[in-house]
Amino acid sequence: MNGIYILLIIIFYFSVLLLVSYLTGKNSGNAAFFQGNRKSPWYIVSFGMIGTSISGVTFVSVPGMVGSIDMTYMQTCFGFFFGYIIIAKLLLPLYYKLNLISIYTYLGDRIGRRSYKTGSSFFLISKIIGAAARLYLVCLILQEFVFTQFSIPFPITVTIIVLLIWLYTRRSGIKTIVWTDSLQTLCLLLALGLILFQVSTKMNLGTMDMINVIRDSDHSKIFVFDDWHSKQNFFKQFFSGIFITIVMTGLDQDMMQKNLSCKDLKSAQKNMYCYGISFVPVNFLFLSLGILLLIFASQNGITLPKAGDEILPMLAVDGYLGFGVLVFFTIGIIAAAFSSADSALTALTTSFCIDILDISKLDEKSAERKRKKIHFIMAVIFIICIILFRIINDKSVIDAIYTIASYTYGPLLGLFGFGLFTKLHPRDKYVPYVAISSPIICFIIDTLIYDYTGYKFGYEMLMFNGFITFVGLCCLSIKTKNNGYIKC
Repeated sequence: MNGIYILLIIIFYFSVLLLVSYLTGKNSGNAAFFQGNRKSPWYIVSFGMIGTSISGVTFVSVPGMVGSIDMTYMQTCFGFFFGYIIIAKLLLPLYYKLNLISIYTYLGDRIGRRSYKTGSSFFLISKIIGAAARLYLVCLILQEFVFTQFSIPFPITVTIIVLLIWLYTRRSGIKTIVWTDSLQTLCLLLALGLILFQVSTKMNLGTMDMINVIRDSDHSKIFVFDDWHSKQNFFKQFFSGIFITIVMTGLDQDMMQKNLSCKDLKSAQKNMYCYGISFVPVNFLFLSLGILLLIFASQNGITLPKAGDEILPMLAVDGYLGFGVLVFFTIGIIAAAFSSADSALTALTTSFCIDILDISKLDEKSAERKRKKIHFIMAVIFIICIILFRIINDKSVIDAIYTIASYTYGPLLGLFGFGLFTKLHPRDKYVPYVAISSPIICFIIDTLIYDYTGYKFGYEMLMFNGFITFVGLCCLSIKTKNNGYIKC
């Protein structure tokens, strides 16, 4: 019976999104799809980006983290905040000055055409993998608790969900997403607040009681300073958080496309500051929910699944927390999943059209036909990647995303860092080889160091990866007789 309720909620929720898409998609062309006609209100963009960043992964994985790593994820979140400040002060002024649609165009102007294509290619790979991992978890939950009851196989579930997202984004892209993401963020935050209220009510806890219970829990530890071998060491987590934000927001077409839809630089910076501040307390609430769920299960003798990702879904769907939590959980996870996946699909379409196909050279009608075709192809690729991710993934999804990002976003960090902080010009034709070699070298070094010392790189691998790319580009630069540098 719960599966039918969830299915009805999905249908209703999607109908609302389709209505918003219809209202915002009138008389929309490529300018609306790629840039929102540069008329997006900054506060709407900022609010909507919360939902995009949180995604369905955060909604179920972050509360589930508490059992294994306590609240140490907050160390990474503190780093996120400073990363957003760097983006607002360093990257946004550059993007607005150059009036970019795709941020990777900068690499072509600064270094060369092959560097430009390399950067956009690494984004396409990174975003497809990361977005597929995020949506995979939600598809898996819906499959287990809804579609299995109707004998619908997992590939069909994935296809249905992705095509629904494709349907409401196909007309006006980022113009629609700015508003649908805001609606979805509102639903997500309301769901989080209502679930916290419902759980505390089930445990007979007032507000101050709830705060005290969380504070006194054995899982309330946030900071780890004394263990350098631990992935949860503060310095690893904090600085990794800064660089994860820079690459997965500031060097990510998905996140920057929304910022660049604001009317000017000042508005985009306001958006980034507000968004950055809000990210810390939201994640703290998710971790607090995780502690309450563990205590609730212990008090009621409930056997929890080994995988942290399955704790909240099990308690919500199996009725332990009441019908209200089932409704809130369904709305929250669907809102989070859709707000992350819809912008990813739009960004992938934008990057491929602008960076790979260069449709700006075509007339408006031809460019629009090409864009719609690529948008659909990206949706199909998305479906395939999600199914493949289910086959190969065997650990916490959010950890998998950041691990993958350490390898695929590292070359982007090195490329942009080289362009921004040096005046050198490398041999452009060799840049792709450096970008491909860097993650391979990092993987080999990580394996050897672990085998000989027991030290395992965490998310700090991202910084190391970017550094290797940076050094490789410096080595490719040719020095002239007058101590200047030329591009070969």
